[in-house]
Amino acid sequence: MKKYLLSICFFCLFPLVVLAENYPYRSDVLWVAVPDHANWLYKTGENATIEVQFYKYGIPQDGVTIEYELGDDMMPADFKGSTVLRDGKATISIGTMAQPGFRDCRMSISIGNEIYRHHIKLGFSPEKIRPYTKMPSDFKKFWSDNKAEQAKFPLKYTKERLEKYCTDKMDCYLVKLLLNSRGQAIYGYLFYPRNAKLKSCPVVLCPPGAGIKTIVNPLRHKYYVEQGCIRFEMEIHGLNPEMSSIQFREINAAFNGKENGYLNNGLENRDRYYMKRVYLACIRSIDLLVSLPEWDRKNVIVQGGSQGGALSLMTAGLDSRVTACVANYPAFSDMAGYMAGRAGGYPHFFRVAGMDTPEYLNTMSYYDIVNFASMIKAPTYMTWGYNDNICPPTTSYAVYNMLRCPKESLITPSSEHWTSDNTEYKHWMWVKKHLRKK
Repeated sequence: MKKYLLSICFFCLFPLVVLAENYPYRSDVLWVAVPDHANWLYKTGENATIEVQFYKYGIPQDGVTIEYELGDDMMPADFKGSTVLRDGKATISIGTMAQPGFRDCRMSISIGNEIYRHHIKLGFSPEKIRPYTKMPSDFKKFWSDNKAEQAKFPLKYTKERLEKYCTDKMDCYLVKLLLNSRGQAIYGYLFYPRNAKLKSCPVVLCPPGAGIKTIVNPLRHKYYVEQGCIRFEMEIHGLNPEMSSIQFREINAAFNGKENGYLNNGLENRDRYYMKRVYLACIRSIDLLVSLPEWDRKNVIVQGGSQGGALSLMTAGLDSRVTACVANYPAFSDMAGYMAGRAGGYPHFFRVAGMDTPEYLNTMSYYDIVNFASMIKAPTYMTWGYNDNICPPTTSYAVYNMLRCPKESLITPSSEHWTSDNTEYKHWMWVKKHLRKK
């Protein structure tokens, strides 16, 4: 009987043990960087300081040296210094900025043979950041003409039921959506609420993050479907997401290297750039969603992060059928910002020599999200973090400050290039509040 009770206690406690992980996850050390402004924001010309705390095994480290360097967001360091921890704490002066932007403090500590790193970015009047990238005079005509050309090709797709993603609350289908007469296509998982009625469901398009890979965790946002939406989780390369991870790795290795990556493909010419087909594939995906008899005829939502955030904003800018947009830390945002001596957007073309040619810069301007942002009319919700080095905060502000539509933001300063499940669910809560009833 005693063994039985002990077994029950163990299995009752086991879920708590799994959940009660340290922060950060399974790390021996903990950095805490606390700015003297709680929101991490300052006015230009205003000095900033941070208190840094460092613990190993939960013990404040004393007499340990922090080496640090300061530089603008994504820029080389312009100052280096050091300070010594006393009872686990030290203070670092960040200084200020004369122009709107972000200042990055990059820290490291050496203990034994280990080096521990951390960084924190503080903003200076970021609400005044404006993009370096300018809208070409024929920008709207370029995209209008391409949309009209695509519209000549009839909507064609196949749909195959996938039992492994079906539940008692939703059905899933693998869709192959043709894009043009050359046979180019994209794939996606199309989720329906179980027993969806005619004209009852809002539709949601979810473009993917960057890379040549399968659709990662297609059930992460299943609550959209469980609460009444049709959701299309799309890919952009015409690769069946049901292929194995080994096949995807082989394709990625062969066709997505630094010298031949899809994001560079055709960049010298706006008409031949790889992303042209991708941008138009998002519009064609909206065509698919609004053709469904279960669509409620009122609500078309786009939602995604990083590359998916960029594609969501682009779609909202190009397609007036979109009624709400949610975007996390968008890529392709003020990509030429480096020309102004500040952070530019992913994929950071300017890290490669020779990418600042007139031809490349011209093409980038036709695909830059800051130019689509000013065209968006649907309510838009954006999320980003300050410590992101993939899609830096300077570029997210460059987009957000260009929005002329009803807009809201959730800023999570400590976040790098990720969002929590809780934050993702808050996106859905925002969408629910903006669903059209009539």
